[in-house]
Amino acid sequence: MRNDLSGGKIVEHYNEILTKAEKAGYHLNPDREFVDELIKGLIMNRERYGFEACPCRLCIGPEEDNRDIICPCYYRDDDIYEYGCCYCGLYVGEEVAEGSKPVIPIPERRDLRGSEKISGASAGPDDRRLSFPVYRCNVCGYLCARKNPPERCPVCGADQKRFHLFIK
Repeated sequence: MRNDLSGGKIVEHYNEILTKAEKAGYHLNPDREFVDELIKGLIMNRERYGFEACPCRLCIGPEEDNRDIICPCYYRDDDIYEYGCCYCGLYVGEEVAEGSKPVIPIPERRDLRGSEKISGASAGPDDRRLSFPVYRCNVCGYLCARKNPPERCPVCGADQKRFHLFIK
């Protein structure tokens, strides 16, 4: 049975994330509408995979192969320190939280090229390919594995032209 993605479920999850973030000294993105869309993605990934993988990254394989991208991801602190926000923009530094610095697109730290994560542990060195190319939204960082990028980014609404080929 699918979770209800109504406003109440999103508000409940937002409050949980906010409470944990504040206790740990982190800030959430002040753009509540944007954050709500990310929370929808986290909820959908929990339904899809059984864990809350970052909605802006490509989840490949079982949970143990994706622990680095379970929200909050392993890369959050370095991203906030260097760029003022995490990769997806959910967690932000103080300047962004106060509105004195914008959220900017940041480079992906996770390297899947040549990784066992792409094709599974039994694959040989020449078999490490995805079934589909991976496209990345240049606006929010959303990743999708499919023949062509979507007409609109499901996270930020950016046009298909804003996607680039991330992994062949």
